[in-house]
Amino acid sequence: MCGRFNATFDNGVKKLYTSLKINKIINNPIDSRFVKAADTVSVVRNIGAQRRVENATWWLLLDETIHGFKPSRYTSFNTRFDKLNVPRSAGYQAFRSSRCLLAVKGFGETEFVNKKPVHYYDMVAESGGLLLGGLCREWHHKTTGEIKLSCSVITLPPHEKLKHIHSKAMPLILPQEPSVIDRWLNPEVHEIDQFEPLLQPHIPQNIIAQCIDKPSSYNPKGNSQIITQD
Repeated sequence: MCGRFNATFDNGVKKLYTSLKINKIINNPIDSRFVKAADTVSVVRNIGAQRRVENATWWLLLDETIHGFKPSRYTSFNTRFDKLNVPRSAGYQAFRSSRCLLAVKGFGETEFVNKKPVHYYDMVAESGGLLLGGLCREWHHKTTGEIKLSCSVITLPPHEKLKHIHSKAMPLILPQEPSVIDRWLNPEVHEIDQFEPLLQPHIPQNIIAQCIDKPSSYNPKGNSQIITQD
């Protein structure tokens, strides 16, 4: 998954938020057609028994500055599935105790050849929205006392149906089943082996794929296609 997604807060995404049974919500989740890495995003997580929506920096590793925090020089807006069980990796502890999800309309993919982009795609839910599986971390500033939340999206190997769009990876798209979501967001669930099936390439719902001219203008190129659910 490339470093952008569609966080449009339309009726479909609103219904998705409603289905999550959130107890506390920020004034409104981030509502933006174009969110890029290191921007502020909205995440859903559990604090004890309370499920809430909070704003986070889409970059898991932060560095402390004199007055606050900034994204680390180490790229961390995504966390690869094969790093989740590597001790001392950025997402190792978060995978065990602070999983989150991002409710979005869709995400963007860019295919590179020899480090040059060959095409850009917008991927959006055919109906409603998508739940991306993620990780979050809290950072406490030693001087100011500020508490800052950061997050990343877990990425998986490429799905066969998506390799012509992005040949290296895809985001973890969680099935919208209450039992799965409850286990994923429960910080008391430490038996991570149960999440192994989720870390296999899977498309749980239909997605519309549209080639575009560039992410900043997203003018369509050619006809869209439906990527059917597995």
